[in-house]
Parts: sequence; C-alpha cells; structure tokens
Amino acid sequence: MKKLITVVALAFAASTAFAQATTAVKEAGKATAETAKQGTENMKSATTKEPSSTMHSAKAGVHKAKAKRHGHKAKAAAKEAVK
Repeated sequence: MKKLITVVALAFAASTAFAQATTAVKEAGKATAETAKQGTENMKSATTKEPSSTMHSAKAGVHKAKAKRHGHKAKAAAKEAVK
C-alpha cells in the first residue's frame, strides 16, 4: 500500500512538472513569434510612406509589448516548473 501511494504521488508530481514546462515552452515560442512580427512591421515602416509608416510603427509597438508579456509568462512558468 505504501508503494502504491508513493508511485501515485510521483506520477502526480511528474505530470504537474510536465504541464508547467509545456507552458514555459509555449510562452517562449509566442514571445519569439511576436518579436519576429515586430521586426517585420519595423521593416515595413522603414520602406513605406508616412501614413502607412505610422501604422506599421504602432503595430510594431504592439508586437513588442506582446513579446515582453509572453517572455515574462515564460520566465514565471519556468520558475514554477523548477519548484
């Protein structure tokens, strides 16, 4: 009976750690994608005329903010996974 309880507890801990690690990986991927989108918008901004340029700059700022948020979430999830 003691072994069964130990095995169940270990399985629960392993599944929890896996879920948290998965979250960290997903958030890191989202941060990378948003950073790439930011670069694309910056490039578009540099090569277009004024009205579109302003719009692309604003979009790049939004992508930068999203990337920062996803980066913080990934860092928090990674810290939680190691606990």
